[in-house]
Amino acid sequence: MTTPATRIRELVVTPIAFSDPPLLNSGGVHEPLALRVILRLVLEDGTVGLGESPGGVTRLERLMVAAKTVVGMDVFDTTAVAAAIDAALLPGVPSSHERGWTTSAVEVACLDAQGKLLGRPVSDLLGGRVRDSVPFAAYLFYKWAEHPALDGRPAIGDDWPEALDPAGIVEQARLMQQRYGFTSFKLKGGVFPPDEEIAAIRALAEAFPGRPLRLDPNTAWTVETSTYVARQLDGVLEYLEDPTATIEGMASVARDSPLPLATNMCVIAWEHLGPAVEQNAIQVLLTDHHYWGGLRRTRELAAVCEAFGIALSMHSNSHLGISLAAMTHVAAAIPNLDHSCDTHYPWNSADDVIVPGVLELADGEVKVPTGPGLGVELDTDALDRLHRRYLDSGVRRRDDTGYMRRIQPDYELRLPRW
Repeated sequence: MTTPATRIRELVVTPIAFSDPPLLNSGGVHEPLALRVILRLVLEDGTVGLGESPGGVTRLERLMVAAKTVVGMDVFDTTAVAAAIDAALLPGVPSSHERGWTTSAVEVACLDAQGKLLGRPVSDLLGGRVRDSVPFAAYLFYKWAEHPALDGRPAIGDDWPEALDPAGIVEQARLMQQRYGFTSFKLKGGVFPPDEEIAAIRALAEAFPGRPLRLDPNTAWTVETSTYVARQLDGVLEYLEDPTATIEGMASVARDSPLPLATNMCVIAWEHLGPAVEQNAIQVLLTDHHYWGGLRRTRELAAVCEAFGIALSMHSNSHLGISLAAMTHVAAAIPNLDHSCDTHYPWNSADDVIVPGVLELADGEVKVPTGPGLGVELDTDALDRLHRRYLDSGVRRRDDTGYMRRIQPDYELRLPRW
């Protein structure tokens, strides 16, 4: 039964823009600003629960619909909250994956508020943690030394050097290890011809012997090229992530690949699991609570994967500390976490919206916050600053390809490219 203390008074939705380095991928290059949305779920007693979502106009509009929908609902009734948001978005948003982006952000804010009311961390609300810290992998990117000067804007530098060849990738990995203690490494590929990226992985294997390595070209390769790379890197990679597109394409690669295949692209909604299992298309699933409808649904997904013998890791996009805290809590509560998780946090943490001191990457891991809720505190001055940057920037959607074309006008997006 809803009580005044647990009733949702309002959901404050705040779009922000934060700094992002020139990270290259199969679709182009990251722009100088990345977009997120910060949620503050306010209860009648003044308790505030925090959430974070990927940004962009479309997702912002859907979160504004959610903000109107949840007022007056009980913060502990997350099933009803999710159902109400789902109904409000239908039929305009038919994809369960797309609706999941909205419900997940609100659910995290509900769980943060619940934890604060109960004085318990979110991991306890998910059944309790099975590990006190969560391992993460260094997320390596080919990158330029700086965002080049453009349209009267000066160049924008950062404290990470250029990395455009195997030596540059190895140096980036060394810096990641020195700063954060990472013991496993993932390279975002799909940027250079496959043999060049094979050489980069082999250079990493030589520089970090025995350390787990993975490669993700974001569907830049054909089935034939994917199979070639898998054979070349047999015994070097722990898994190969999204080398080619679609469940059917991945299944074709899997038939001849000596390596496990992983995805966060072709299996991103519940209706994809059946076909993927039937075709043996993937052996590792990269979970993401933003995709799958929240933290509780992620726990359910882990159980389904365990039943079908699919290993688990965790996907990441450019994010800040509220998302990292949520990722850490749910990863801590999943028994069958088989591989270290992805995180962009080293690339973006300097522009965070949370008060420093709770979330720290050390020895390649993040300790699970033990404070109530997510265990993190919002830095309202930082939130205001990043919101003003969003308003002033005019950036309203991510466009890696468009940005690349402004710098290299002849750039052509082709997937697969090789």
